[in-house]
Amino acid sequence: MISLDGLNPEQRQAAETVEGPVLILAGAGSGKTRTVTYRIAHMLDNLKIPGNQILAVSFTNKAAAEMKERVAHLVGPKIRRGITLSTFHSLGLRILREDIHHLGYNNLFTIYDQADQMSIVREALKQFKSGKNYDRGIIMSKIGLLKNKGVGADEFGKSAEFDPSTDYDVVTEYVYQYYQEKLQFYNALDFDDILFLVVRLFKNFPDIARKYSERFKYIMIDEYQDTNNLQFNMIEALTSTHENICVVGDDDQAIYSFRGADISNILNFEKQFPRTKVIKLEENYRSTFPILDLANRVIKENTQRKEKTMRTSIMEGDRPQLWASGDSDHEAAIVIEEIIKMQSHGKMLSDIAILYRSNTQVPPFEDQLRMAQVPYNIIGGQKFYEKKEIKDIIAYLSVIQNPRDELALRRILNVPNRGIGSVTLNKFLAISSEQKRSLFSVLDDQADHQGAREFIGLLKKYRILFEDQPLLSTINQLLEEIKYDDFIEKSYDSAKLMNRKKDDVKNFLMTADRFQDRFGEDATLKNFVERLLLADSSDSNSSNSEEKTNEVTLMTLHASKGLEFDNVFLIGMEEELLPHKKTILDSSNINEERRLCYVGITRARKKLIMTYAKERKIYNKMTPRFKSRFVIELNQCYKDLDRTNFGDMSEDEIQDFKKSFFSNLANTLKS
Repeated sequence: MISLDGLNPEQRQAAETVEGPVLILAGAGSGKTRTVTYRIAHMLDNLKIPGNQILAVSFTNKAAAEMKERVAHLVGPKIRRGITLSTFHSLGLRILREDIHHLGYNNLFTIYDQADQMSIVREALKQFKSGKNYDRGIIMSKIGLLKNKGVGADEFGKSAEFDPSTDYDVVTEYVYQYYQEKLQFYNALDFDDILFLVVRLFKNFPDIARKYSERFKYIMIDEYQDTNNLQFNMIEALTSTHENICVVGDDDQAIYSFRGADISNILNFEKQFPRTKVIKLEENYRSTFPILDLANRVIKENTQRKEKTMRTSIMEGDRPQLWASGDSDHEAAIVIEEIIKMQSHGKMLSDIAILYRSNTQVPPFEDQLRMAQVPYNIIGGQKFYEKKEIKDIIAYLSVIQNPRDELALRRILNVPNRGIGSVTLNKFLAISSEQKRSLFSVLDDQADHQGAREFIGLLKKYRILFEDQPLLSTINQLLEEIKYDDFIEKSYDSAKLMNRKKDDVKNFLMTADRFQDRFGEDATLKNFVERLLLADSSDSNSSNSEEKTNEVTLMTLHASKGLEFDNVFLIGMEEELLPHKKTILDSSNINEERRLCYVGITRARKKLIMTYAKERKIYNKMTPRFKSRFVIELNQCYKDLDRTNFGDMSEDEIQDFKKSFFSNLANTLKS
C-alpha cells in the first residue's frame, strides 16, 4: 500500500479524490508534482485501477518523463506499466498513428518543422502571383492561429475570422488551401495539425472518440491554465463517456495567451463540469514569507481569478528590494556587482537567475558578465535540433521512414554532393508535377542518372537495415557510407567551427544511444524520428541539458515558469517593460502582465532584487522611465533603494561599490 501520510491535508484530499471531476488549484511552489504523483500511485497500488485505464497529460516531454520516474519510484516499474503519461502532442500522435487513415493520410506521416512549412508557403506565394511582397511569417502565424481555433483551410473563407477587405486574409486563404493540399500530398503534418486533426477525427467519427474515452477512464491534465481551444475540445471528447477528469493548474500563472492558451478553460471548468470538487493547494514550500507576501499583494489586484492566498511556514527572510538605477548600463553594473559579491560569499552561480520581460534587455548584462568573467547561460539560443547538420541527419531518417516527405528529400538530394544540382532537380520536379507522382517515385525511375539511382538505392537499402539492425549502429553505418564527416570538413574553412559541427553530430548519436538504452525493442526508426520531431524547447536547448553547470542563468519571464532559484534579479520593473507597452491600453492583457510579474516574483526562494532604470535610450534618445504600476503602491512590502545616490547603503557598501564599479568602467574604456 502507498502511504499518503507525507502529504498535507489538501494534498491528501486531492490524491484520494478519484471519481468525478476535480479541479486542483495548485499555487506556486505548492508541491503540485508530488501531489499528482501520489494520486497516480494511490490509484494504481491502493485502488488497483489498471494502468491502461489511466491517462496523464502534461505540456513538455521533460515534465512527462519526470512524472514517469516519480511514479515508478513509488510503485515500481511493473505496476506503472500500461499507464499513459505523455504530452498533448505525443497523445495526439499516438491517436493519429492508429486512426489517421480515416482522414485520408497514411500512418507513416512526417512532421514538418518551421523551415519546411516556410518552404511550402514560399511556393504558394509564387503561385499566387499578386506582384506584392507578403511576410511569410505573418501568413504562417495566421495559419497556426486558425488551426488552434479549429478553423480548417476549407472553412476559413466562410468564417468570422475572414475579412475580405484585408489583403493578408485574402492571400492567407489561398496559401492555407495550397499549404494543406501540399502537406497531404507529401503525407506530412505540421505541429499544429497534430491536435487539429485529432479534434477533426473525433468530430467526424464520434465512434473513435468514444473508443478512446472508454479506453482512458481516468484522465489527469497538468497546467490546465495553459490549454487552448483545441486541447479543450480534445479533453471534451475524451470525457464523452465519463466525468473522471482531474485538472491541475493555477490561473495566477496563466501567461501564454500569445500561444493561444485560453484562461477561461480553468476559470469556467466548474460550468463545464457542474459536479466539480475544487481543492486548493495554498501552502508554498519554496519562498520565504516576505517574498510570498509581495507576490500575494501583486496578484490580488487581478479581478478575473480564483480566490486563493499562498502561505508559507518559512517566516524569516530578507525583504525584497527595488533598486533604482541610472540607465540600462548602470542597471547591469549594479546587478553584476551584487552577483560577484554573492559569489565571494560562497553562493553558487547556478542558484542565481536574471529574469526579464524582453530579450532587448539582455545586451548590457551580457557585456558586464563577460567583462567580469562571470560564467553565464542565456536560455533560448539556437536549438540543438535546428542546427544544419542535425537537420540533415533527421532529413535522411525522415525520408527513409516516409519516402513521400518531399521537403526532406530535396534537402538531402545533393548532401553530400552527388551531381544533382538545381537544374536537374527542377527537371525532376516538373515530371513530378506533370504526372502527379511523388519526387521519390520520379527519382526511382531515373536509371540513366547515376547520382539519382545510387541515392534511391541507398534509401531503400537503409529502410530494410533499420528494420533488422539496432538504431544507433545503423545511423553510424549510414553516416559512414555517405561520408558525412568528410562533407563537414569540406564545408567549413574554420577548424574550430568544423570541430563544433562534428561535436553536434556526436551529440546526436549520443541522443540515439540514450533512446536505444531507454526504449530497447521499441527504439525503432519511426519512434525515434517521432521523438525528435516532437522535441520541445526544454529538450533541445542543449544536448547536455541535464548537466547542471555553475553559471548565472538569464531568461525571459515566460521561459522561467516552473523553475526556481535561491536568488532572483527581476530587471526592468517599469512601465512599458512590465507591463509591456503593447498591453497598457488593453486591460485584459494587463491582467496577464500582472500574472507574469507574479511568476517572476515566485521564482525566488530566498532573495529577490527588482530593478528599474530612471531613463533608457529609446531610438537613440534618453527617455525618462517610471516604476511599474505592479509595485508602485506596495512599497511597504520591499526596500526601495535609489542606487544612483546609494540610498540606504552602508558606508562600507558604498565604498566597495564605488571602487569596483569605477575600476570596471575604467577597464572597459581602455579596451
